[in-house]
Amino acid sequence: MKIIADTNLLVRYFVRDDLAQYEQAKQILEQAERVMVTQLALCELSWVLRSRYGVSRENICATIAMLHDSADVVLDGGAYEAGLAMMAAGADFADGVIDYEGRWLGGDTYASFDKKAVAAVMQRGLTAKLLG
Repeated sequence: MKIIADTNLLVRYFVRDDLAQYEQAKQILEQAERVMVTQLALCELSWVLRSRYGVSRENICATIAMLHDSADVVLDGGAYEAGLAMMAAGADFADGVIDYEGRWLGGDTYASFDKKAVAAVMQRGLTAKLLG
């Protein structure tokens, strides 16, 4: 079975705050031939871990890296790298994914009111415009 992992499946697996759901998540993830993790699920996972559970940036990066490094997990490597680079620069994981996908779609300048995100994009040597 090739599953598409919803964010709540990933949260239950990593947080283990509901033992019954953790066991179900563990079972399906271990039985799956492949686990597809979308860009949106990575963004939501990062946001939920930070906002709901107070997980540090470092631990969020480690969690997402664990997914990336799993042999049976399939995810967009470019989005993964961009998200982690943005987190390392003090912005949100989702900001990196937004910038990555926007450039993939043909954009050349990241535009935002978010000072941290704009600074992180520019720190990566990419074009960005701070609004406001």
